[in-house]
Amino acid sequence: MTKRTLTIRLRQDWKAGLRAAGSKAKSKTYQGEELAFETPAAFFGRLTERRWELVRMMQGKGAMSMRGIAGLVGRDLKRVHEDVTDLLELGLLERIEEGVECPFARIHIDIEMASAA
Repeated sequence: MTKRTLTIRLRQDWKAGLRAAGSKAKSKTYQGEELAFETPAAFFGRLTERRWELVRMMQGKGAMSMRGIAGLVGRDLKRVHEDVTDLLELGLLERIEEGVECPFARIHIDIEMASAA
């Protein structure tokens, strides 16, 4: 099985994102997956420090229950559930029959800032 990779990037031009996804879909080999945010504020608003810790600690652990995840990160079950729900919506975590898992062996963040001039 191919180890899955995820690239997270800022991409204001959603049309370019669709074109890139279309090109990847035509490939016969696995090209990785992408999660794009329109602005830095959108990125940092959704992927908080606690959510990053949760994803990092779940990588490679396999499927876990919500209680197992809360125990792993040493946090309140209700808050962990809220964060897991948001991470599921973003696609950083996936729900499978046995629980919730982080399916990505590698996550790469690609953020570039350049002057307007």
